[in-house]
Amino acid sequence: MKSIFEYRDYHLYLQDYYDERKRLGAFSWREFCRNAGFSSPNFLKLVSMGQSKLSKIKACQVAKSMGLVDYEEQYFYQLVAYGNADNNETQRAAFLEMERIALEHQVRVVDKEALQYYESWKYPVIRELAPLMPGATPRDLAEECKEYVSAEEISDVLDFLVKAGFLKKEGNGVYTQTAQTIIGSKEALPIAIRAMHKEMAIMAARAVDRYSANERFFNGVTLSVNQDAYNRIIEEIKACCKKVVAIANENSNFDQVCRINFQFFPLTDKITGKKYVK
Repeated sequence: MKSIFEYRDYHLYLQDYYDERKRLGAFSWREFCRNAGFSSPNFLKLVSMGQSKLSKIKACQVAKSMGLVDYEEQYFYQLVAYGNADNNETQRAAFLEMERIALEHQVRVVDKEALQYYESWKYPVIRELAPLMPGATPRDLAEECKEYVSAEEISDVLDFLVKAGFLKKEGNGVYTQTAQTIIGSKEALPIAIRAMHKEMAIMAARAVDRYSANERFFNGVTLSVNQDAYNRIIEEIKACCKKVVAIANENSNFDQVCRINFQFFPLTDKITGKKYVK
């Protein structure tokens, strides 16, 4: 599903959200309405078709049910205001606020031409680290990394990040980010993204012994689920991830680069339909 910042019609956004949830598993307009607190089982379907509108209160209910948080939630409210506006002045004000929110919380989606970004942990780490150390040399940056990397590699990484548009070079050793957040495009080659997940998982395993408990946080739970619970948990993890990014973006006095891995995977085969006789 596209980023919410690409939408100018909240009716279409609701339809695309429904289609995406439907694609992932069992989901219905009735369930969507129930999650949002509506008694009518087809109200949101009518909204998506443009046959009904969302009030401010209803927009809040819908945003919560979709897991929108922080700036995405605020953008959604303005998207609704823009679509419901009954005069040019109100519509223009909502549109300008939508633009402001989108610009303040830029999100860069990695496309096929920039897949090198996912080839190694060095690219996302240096993209975050370089702006924190204005004037630093590649050697300085290398020495701050927990994993070994040479100054020559750092120099190559910086060249790529600037060329691909992930960083902007402002001066000698001074870099700024062109967008606050980087996310992987669903259209990007999954092999590259899988490689990044594997590399980060290995680094996480090493972190268990490398850092003390007050320097890292690990938690986990083993549980039984069905397909519906699985899909709902996935949506909760996505919402949590968005909230974490929003919290990080609220600050400007950064002093460290960290990584969070959200992992949810099967430990057994599905047993539905299988019979066991004693």
